[in-house]
Amino acid sequence: MLRTFVFTLMSIVSCSIFASELQLKGELTQGSLMRGQVPVGFQVWLNEQPLKISAEGYFVFGFGRDARLTQQLKWVDNQGVTHSKPMELKARSYKIQKIEGVASKYVSPPKKVTERIRQDNLQVAKARTLNDNRSDFYGDFIWPAAGPISGVYGSQRVFNGTPKRPHFGVDVAAPTGTAVHAPANGIVTLFVPDMYYSGGTMIIDHGHGVSSTFLHLSKGHVAAGTKVKQGDLVAEIGATGRATGPHLDWRINWFKQRLDPALLVPKR
Repeated sequence: MLRTFVFTLMSIVSCSIFASELQLKGELTQGSLMRGQVPVGFQVWLNEQPLKISAEGYFVFGFGRDARLTQQLKWVDNQGVTHSKPMELKARSYKIQKIEGVASKYVSPPKKVTERIRQDNLQVAKARTLNDNRSDFYGDFIWPAAGPISGVYGSQRVFNGTPKRPHFGVDVAAPTGTAVHAPANGIVTLFVPDMYYSGGTMIIDHGHGVSSTFLHLSKGHVAAGTKVKQGDLVAEIGATGRATGPHLDWRINWFKQRLDPALLVPKR
């Protein structure tokens, strides 16, 4: 006999969903990282995609900037019984930012740097494919740097009148040399000091495909392969790559899904 249980999904404020067998925390909105826990032995799917379950029963998934508003969560318990629940996401509106004075080579890069950009993108993509068993993603995150917020997730940036791709991070403005700390436990999977667009670039993997990316760094303090704890000094803010001033561009990914870091930390 099919057994079901009901839990409430809150789409406007940060939610913590508790049931007799499944827990889920996060904000049901576009751009959100959702984290959950089930008893050992359960299986979980987001729509038709099976999710990795840790030894402790932790799992994670995320909704991109323009994710469809109706999603489906399915799980199978230890008796082989299938449960499912629709999730309705809150739609978001995004800001348009116009920025003038950006060097033309960054708005429309010359052909001679095309291969360099391609290699940069390949390195970043490879670092984000890691599907490590660690569940560092499940703990609370902290802001990696102090300073005012100068750019928000999802905004459309217009450089010198030319619309570009949406912004997929949160920008923290601070002087060059300002400390950047690990927002959660993890392992450094990439540090390149001079990528064409993003300048000094670092990626920290938090397990199960969740990663933090830091852009425009002036200096890195840890190399690829280094395990870090939340709060560890990992880098310094800079203005490298395509940047009009010193700031940290912090991004959160779940594999290829680009998520909003601001949803994981206390509001400023």
